[in-house]
Amino acid sequence: MFNSIQGTITEKSAETLHIETNGIEWDIAVPSTDLSALPPAGETARVFTWLYHKEDQMRLFGFSGEIRRTTFLELLKVEGIGPKGALKIMGGISQNELEKALENEDLSRLEAIPGLGKKTAQKMLLALKGKLIFSKEMSAAGPYAELANALTEMGYDKRQAMEALKQAEENLPKNTSGAEREQELFKRAIVLLSGS
Repeated sequence: MFNSIQGTITEKSAETLHIETNGIEWDIAVPSTDLSALPPAGETARVFTWLYHKEDQMRLFGFSGEIRRTTFLELLKVEGIGPKGALKIMGGISQNELEKALENEDLSRLEAIPGLGKKTAQKMLLALKGKLIFSKEMSAAGPYAELANALTEMGYDKRQAMEALKQAEENLPKNTSGAEREQELFKRAIVLLSGS
């Protein structure tokens, strides 16, 4: 529905951003870490969005980048974490710290996030290890980024998916290009990941 909203920031407060576009002022729930990453009031910004819609309420959530929105959506897949909880979690830890804590299975760091109990931290670890987009790897992934994301959506570990794509590319005939190349890379990576 909405991918992003670009406009002038009119107000920033605790977990809330007001942004005006063509005479409409949007009220968006934003993690505190993302709020600080966005420009001050009076300046133009682009906010990546997600619409929460239930019978009795609608709420627009916003993020400073696509990686942050993806992290939010992954958190929602964890049993016991709703939109408000995901917002608080993301406001209590930076993207890099969260990725590192999940990758290193650092339960104590996750438990230190305000409002996050031991059981939910354990569920997060089980559900998200290897699933989040790792910032450093994302920039290094270059042409593999979209394919790696697609493989992650299928349930494969992010790091293993990128390794499989790199390995698949090494054995790919040089004359393949464009969409044909991507399809072949994707197929070969799945074969490698499934151990066939």
